[in-house]
Amino acid sequence: MVTETVAVPAPVVRFPIGLVGGVLATLAMDLIMTRLPEGETPPGVAAGVLTKTHPDKAPDRLGTVAHYLAGVGTGLLFVWLSLATEALASGSSVLTTVVTGVVLYVLMVGFFVLVPLPRAPGLSSDRRRTTGRDWAIMAAGYLLVLVPAVTLGNQLLT
Repeated sequence: MVTETVAVPAPVVRFPIGLVGGVLATLAMDLIMTRLPEGETPPGVAAGVLTKTHPDKAPDRLGTVAHYLAGVGTGLLFVWLSLATEALASGSSVLTTVVTGVVLYVLMVGFFVLVPLPRAPGLSSDRRRTTGRDWAIMAAGYLLVLVPAVTLGNQLLT
């Protein structure tokens, strides 16, 4: 059932699973990124905000580092949010996993659209809108890899 409690490993084991899941999900996000009109702009936005440079001229290496650190960190955040949701619900279930995924999606999209994107120097409003939409698609793809990867990792190590 959706609310049936499932066994999960200890948090000390779950965080490394989230880290690996974050790497896998970021690699999947890279594949999605190449197929979208502004798909490769978000790492440029991060680098551009950090260097006060237009995203198209921002350092690629810095954008890549920011992208992968954020991806790995989001995998860890998923584990932390899962633990918090499970504590509130008194156990792990399909429902707590879905709720955690939805909350993380809102946080991912909301943070990007409200914090770095508006601060990116020189992007037109049309590009901001397209970049935000592309980010929402990439975040969904990221979670479609992260959630099953972490869930499967948890089940294998239980």
